[in-house]
Amino acid sequence: MTADNTRPWLTLDGTPVPLESVARVARRDCRVRLTDAPAFRRRIEAGPAFLERLLDEDGVIYGVTTGFGDACTRAVPADQLEALPRQLYTFHGCGLGEVLDVETARAVVVVRLISLCRGLSGASWTLLERLVWLLEEDVIPVIPTEGSVGASGDLTPLSYLAAVLCGEREVYDRGHRRATAEAFAERGLAPYRLRPKEGLALMNGTAVMTALACLAWERAEHLSRLATRATAMNVWALDGNPYHFDATLFAAKPHPGQQRIAARLRADLAVDAEARTPRNSPRLQDRYSTRCAPHVIGVLEDSLGWLRRFIEDELNSANDNPLIDPDGETVLHGGHFYGGHIAFAMDALKPLAANLADLLDRQLALLVDPRYNHGLPANLSGAEPERAALNHGYKAVQIGVSAWTAEALQHSLPASVFSRSTECHNQDKVSLGTIAARDALRVLTLVEQVVAGVLHAACQALELRRSLSDEPPAVLAAWLAACRTHIAPLAEDRPLEDELRRLCRVLPELAATLYPDTPAHTAD
Repeated sequence: MTADNTRPWLTLDGTPVPLESVARVARRDCRVRLTDAPAFRRRIEAGPAFLERLLDEDGVIYGVTTGFGDACTRAVPADQLEALPRQLYTFHGCGLGEVLDVETARAVVVVRLISLCRGLSGASWTLLERLVWLLEEDVIPVIPTEGSVGASGDLTPLSYLAAVLCGEREVYDRGHRRATAEAFAERGLAPYRLRPKEGLALMNGTAVMTALACLAWERAEHLSRLATRATAMNVWALDGNPYHFDATLFAAKPHPGQQRIAARLRADLAVDAEARTPRNSPRLQDRYSTRCAPHVIGVLEDSLGWLRRFIEDELNSANDNPLIDPDGETVLHGGHFYGGHIAFAMDALKPLAANLADLLDRQLALLVDPRYNHGLPANLSGAEPERAALNHGYKAVQIGVSAWTAEALQHSLPASVFSRSTECHNQDKVSLGTIAARDALRVLTLVEQVVAGVLHAACQALELRRSLSDEPPAVLAAWLAACRTHIAPLAEDRPLEDELRRLCRVLPELAATLYPDTPAHTAD
């Protein structure tokens, strides 16, 4: 985390925000503020003002003077209207499961704030300021992960955000879990009183699934780079055929992401761009897990653009119900809380990422097996010959990598096909986008563990191959040195858990150093 006086600002003014900004705010790498442009504030304030006029003139607004969902035909007495928003977040306080970590919960807060800045939700300027305050003070709601069907949005998890603004439930106060009321009292801040429609504005949207999706996209983009570099290491360590990635070959199949992966592998393996591929390579055809690596990683690389578009369009949308159009002075009833785009994007991301694990798992299986690794020691053991009988090298790591891969593949089943009819058949078709996003994050965690295990072994394999033949290409030698700042060579067997966990933690840092040609992955 950067010091406050040097962190850049994300200034919100109702214009589109890139998904990377969500991750930066979540990590506290940048601060958040509302623009001081008068036109933006006027637009925000116009929504609540129109609502107040409408109440005076018509007297009936869904979720403001009526019950919620299937209770929309039930009028709420005038003397109970002020209590209605609190009632909404109170009865939705039934979330279960693990709670979001602080970083992810911060992402939820900023995603909801970005949506409300569109000025179509009837939220007041003061409410927006309170959300900014939570982020700046790092007083973040404790949000259970389970209980949302993804339409009407993320009602149950977002009820914890609404309740915290009103001084209830629990927060992470600069990382420490405590009662919200205590954190507010310590700072002299009175609980917020939700205005008409503000309970729905906070809760009836897709902020949780979208926040998870923003974080998932960034991790998936890192994995595309890391899987490519790990593949280059493994091809060289296996004494493989670098001409499987020939530019002329890949020009014949014009998927741009696949071509980009092949070009990166050529550069990593120091294939001379001017040299012709041999008429008949001495190693004719390597196994698919190395030869077809661009075709596997390339599917993810080519998908990142449309995944970004789906996620960013949702991030920058007004997605509650009803929407309040202060310009046309209309209340627009619809279903923008439906998280179908996020559900599909996250269901698609799961097999895209899990296939990287499957690819690397197969590469590691070749590395450790003396029948296929072209002269490397069994299990990549670095033990001296007289100690070889006692030492088993990466045998258990390879088992672990296979286990994590199997679990990642198991979680690739789409969640969105399991729609349920809920809430007295009012919510009779739901997205399950939040479940899909949670599953995607679990798959990404497993794939990162696979990458950590394979990188550890690949470093060993590079050094073992170097002892048998020439120096690795300069790019791979420099990368090996960078990895060695985090992990040591394996001579005698030792427990590797701590080193693998360390590698998992530093994967984003390592990925950031790879392939400066990385595009923004924008969809056409």
